[in-house]
Amino acid sequence: MGTTRMPSFTAADGVQIAYDDTGGAGAPLLLIHGFSSNRQEAWKRTGWYAAIAQRGQRLVALDLRGHGESGKPHDPAAYGRDILRADIVSLLDHLGVEWANVFGYSMGARLALSLAMHARERVGYLILGGVGGALFDPSPAGDPMALAMEADSPDGITDPMLRSFRQFADEQGEDRLALAAFVRAPAESLTREALAAVSAPTLVAAGARDTLAGDPQDLADAIRGAKAVSLIGCDHFNAIPHGLLKATVFDFLDGYLDETLP
Repeated sequence: MGTTRMPSFTAADGVQIAYDDTGGAGAPLLLIHGFSSNRQEAWKRTGWYAAIAQRGQRLVALDLRGHGESGKPHDPAAYGRDILRADIVSLLDHLGVEWANVFGYSMGARLALSLAMHARERVGYLILGGVGGALFDPSPAGDPMALAMEADSPDGITDPMLRSFRQFADEQGEDRLALAAFVRAPAESLTREALAAVSAPTLVAAGARDTLAGDPQDLADAIRGAKAVSLIGCDHFNAIPHGLLKATVFDFLDGYLDETLP
C-alpha cells in the first residue's frame, strides 16, 4: 500500500512547507502553532480540527519551517520573522485565499500579530492565544531556549519552563538543532506603539494561570477595540485542548463576545 503524501508547497528559498486544507467555501480559519509544536499536535490531536469541521468551516493549518513535516534548515538566517511571515502569505497565495481569519497560539500568536501589522488585507478576525502582557517584556539574553534545545539531555536543564519545552520537543520527535536555529533568529519587536497598526477585530485569550503569557488584558489594551478573555483554571499548555478556549474562540468569530466589534 502506498503512503499518502502530505500537501506542501515550496517557499521562495526552496524550503518545503507542509499544510492541511479542509477545503470549502468562505474565508478559512488559518491556524498557526507555537514553538516546538506542529499542526498535528497543536490542533488536530487537541480537537480543533474536529470542532472546526463540526461548524462546517474551512480550516487551513501549516507546519512552520523548522517544525513538523516542513523543511528544517539549521541556519538562523532561514528563520527571520519576515521569512516566516512570507511563508504564511505564500500559503494563502498558493491556496488562492484572499484573506483568512487567523488564530495563532503562543509564538504563533506573535506571527499572527506580525501578519496583521504587515499584511493587514490578508487578516479578517485575529485571535491571539497564549499571549498577554509578557509579550512586551525584553527577551532574555544568551539564547537560553536554544541552549536547552542543544543540550545532550533535558535532565540538566534547571529552568522548569525551558525543560518543559525541551521535553515537549523530544516527545514530538522535532529536530532540536532546527529549533535552536529558529530561536536564534532575531525576534520582531512588538511594542505597544507598533501594535497601533493592527486594525483587525482582535481577541486575546490566555489561561488565568499562564505565567508565560501574562495578563491578556495588558496586550488587548494596546490593540484598538481588542477583547481580552482570561481562561479560568488554564495554564499555557492545557489551554489549547480546553473546551473553554474553543467556546471563547467560536463565540468571538460568531460575534457573541462583543457586539461593538466590526
